[in-house]
Amino acid sequence: MKTTTLIFLLIAHCALAQPKKGEPVPNLRFGPILNAPVETASLDQFRGKLVLIEFWATWCSPCLEAMPHLNALQTRHANQLQVVTVTDESPQRIGQFLAKRPSNLWVAIDSSRSLTNIFPHHTIPHTILIGPDGRLIAQTRPSAVTDALIDSLWRGQAVHLPEKVDNPLTLAEIVRTYFDAADTVKSRFMMQAQIKGAPGVQMTHANDPVFRNRRITCINLPLTTLYQIAYGDFPYKRTIDKTGSTDESPVYCLDLIVASKEQLHPTLQRELASRFDVQTRIEAQQKEVNVLRITDPVKFARIPRSQSEERTFSARRGSMDQKAATMADLADYLEAYGPDKLIVVDETGNRELLDIKFSYQPEDPASLPAVLSSMGLASTKERRTVDMLVLFKE
Repeated sequence: MKTTTLIFLLIAHCALAQPKKGEPVPNLRFGPILNAPVETASLDQFRGKLVLIEFWATWCSPCLEAMPHLNALQTRHANQLQVVTVTDESPQRIGQFLAKRPSNLWVAIDSSRSLTNIFPHHTIPHTILIGPDGRLIAQTRPSAVTDALIDSLWRGQAVHLPEKVDNPLTLAEIVRTYFDAADTVKSRFMMQAQIKGAPGVQMTHANDPVFRNRRITCINLPLTTLYQIAYGDFPYKRTIDKTGSTDESPVYCLDLIVASKEQLHPTLQRELASRFDVQTRIEAQQKEVNVLRITDPVKFARIPRSQSEERTFSARRGSMDQKAATMADLADYLEAYGPDKLIVVDETGNRELLDIKFSYQPEDPASLPAVLSSMGLASTKERRTVDMLVLFKE
């Protein structure tokens, strides 16, 4: 009975801790806080002001794109607004970032994710706007908070903000819910419209012994990206989109299962061609690229050689942690996440399976070349002929 009561109380507490629109927000605690005149703060200290809580990370490109806008709002409305940005990254990492990207915004470290638990979300940026009376106005996106909106709220006028509502399911739960497949399935194609609140992602099922190399699941991806996947995972920088698509174009979800690895991309190409009027061609073009080479064999030899062929894929802006990866995989990472806008060509000549783990500071242009140098590698700008995927409509 005591255990049951305790569980009930915990559930009740969690329910109260997640306010809905128009409800009072608990007296949140912020700290440690960097880039501010105080080390800690509570929500009650800002009573009488609008409070904007911005969940972000240094590896999140859309978050960084929003920062100048939030900086400007804080400057223009200093007496009416308090912006507190929240991240679960370390104080050291945030210190490195602020040293290269100065800001007037407070940064609260939420390593325990207690604030995230009060405002659950799967994707960032995630913006919380709280009124001067301490009630939740909206969970939205940073671009929705404008000068005009702040002025309207300050005058007590009714406003409408677009709600950002994340799907509560994990990616694995989304796949099971929308694309469940028995282990006995040999072939199948399913496609549907956007799954509201879910992130945009491709799942290759690389660690699934049943579906490895013969299944692709795509969640909320634009048509251009689906064609890139169908034609051998053509990177964004090697794709020329002449279809007229924009950021407002529809996104799609699909699940493809085939009998063998060789059928995967050709089948996806046929399925897309039967549904959309997009034409494709592969075109060789001369481009300025970054060429990756081994410059110090001794340092290169210190990169751990993989003890297992089980491939892992952890990568994001500012860090890579992959097992059983090749130099071609590293080149792909540098092309996708590196600070340069250039294609990266692997000319190391090395095909070993390596365990590659490093981090760098994207806001510091010198940090990535230094990391590569420590691995015995370097990239130089040169011209090469590369295949480009061209998408067009006749």
